[in-house]
Amino acid sequence: MSTKGKILVVDDDRLVLATLTHGLSQAGYEVLDADNGDDAILLAREHRPDLALLDIRMEGLSGFDVAAYLREYLQMPFMFLSAFADEDTVEKVKALGAVAYLVKPLDIHQIVPAVEAAFAKRVERTEAHERPQAAAPVQPASTAVNAGDEALQQVVAIALGVLMHRYSLSRQEALARLKRLAESESRALHEQASRLLEAVELLAMPAH
Repeated sequence: MSTKGKILVVDDDRLVLATLTHGLSQAGYEVLDADNGDDAILLAREHRPDLALLDIRMEGLSGFDVAAYLREYLQMPFMFLSAFADEDTVEKVKALGAVAYLVKPLDIHQIVPAVEAAFAKRVERTEAHERPQAAAPVQPASTAVNAGDEALQQVVAIALGVLMHRYSLSRQEALARLKRLAESESRALHEQASRLLEAVELLAMPAH
């Protein structure tokens, strides 16, 4: 039976793990699950999933440890699931290059669209890589930056996670709010996301 793709889900809360595994399976994905970082790395090495969903804070290896391994040795995309949106967490998520940052508590209906978006980007990257270079259409510089720079997409994904956490919003509501802010100040979406993250970092700094 064909599936939409293979996903590794890692969370030390067995109830969360079972919920995510069931929901993603129902959405058409093949799911591998692990409740600790060591098993997650072994499964990733053996089965080479297309995407990993990682809880951040776990006993033993953290989600950050697993993500660093997946990026360095397997070149595998990953997204984080976390109950935290503090400055240190946001900075580490940005540094590691997650494709998305989802803040718990999570509904499977919020996760599936984020997963599908990550798979869509992966397909686009593969097709772009396989397409002959001469056949690629010339794009205006501004469009090429907005569409192609994954770092900018990651900044937006992290900003959405922060908004979801701070204001108890769904991912769709957070995106709508960020777009309204960007439009009201005539900024690009990624610029508004960067400003939001800078503000969070400033607020987190100790007062002197």
